[in-house]
Amino acid sequence: MKRKNILIRIILIILIFKISILHAAESRESRTIHVFVALCDNENQGIVPVPPKLGNGEDPENNLYWGARYGIKAFFQRSAKWRLLKIIKKPSDEIIARCIFKHSKQNVYMVADAYKGKKIKEAIIDFLESSSGKSKEKLSIRKKSEDIDIEVKGSSQLIVYVGHNGLMDFSLKKYPAKKDNKQRDAIILACASKEYFCEPLKKTGAKPLLWTTGLMAPEAYTLENAIEGWILKESDEAIRLRAAKAYNKYQRCGINSAKRLFKTGY
Repeated sequence: MKRKNILIRIILIILIFKISILHAAESRESRTIHVFVALCDNENQGIVPVPPKLGNGEDPENNLYWGARYGIKAFFQRSAKWRLLKIIKKPSDEIIARCIFKHSKQNVYMVADAYKGKKIKEAIIDFLESSSGKSKEKLSIRKKSEDIDIEVKGSSQLIVYVGHNGLMDFSLKKYPAKKDNKQRDAIILACASKEYFCEPLKKTGAKPLLWTTGLMAPEAYTLENAIEGWILKESDEAIRLRAAKAYNKYQRCGINSAKRLFKTGY
């Protein structure tokens, strides 16, 4: 009996050791988020006009959804939870600016692309293709202190669209179909995104982690709070509530209204 107890203890120690190794490996493994931002554009989008400086789809630094106070670049650049690693100007004809961030505590990277306002259709197509796993890209960052390789677009675990709901203005000829067996989460911060993106997102196979039921301001504080819950592997409902609380804090619309605005799942 004594020998049996010793054997059981040894087995338990081995199991605990293996579990700790697995947890350590998991913490080292990086996760990536790719954010597709269609810059606010008074001229080329069917939106209620905003002040010209904020609604110039060719000027990312002053744009409502990018360089303005609550824009993706400006807000995350000020956040203590994120560190800006690199800014890339005009990585493609459609993308006018790209920012690469790293979470301050977790091994999570975020790539945010600012699409010209008139290229909103391309931004939505790229978002859907990435959600399906069709479009994949590897980025390399070379710095004095570190060399970083990250896989983005369809290789990301979380795909995000931010901006005007272009599907209110135009339709797509076809929707990208799921290309592999990987599970991807999707967040769509745009007006009434659940109604308009339901069919195309379902085709991609991605899971709608967070989308909306009505008119909204697609600003960065909602995304930051939702992402924090995703990083901590909270439940989908907890992430929805995070988003609602953040939105109410800045918009002062009432927590119940904010809860009705954000939904998770189909």
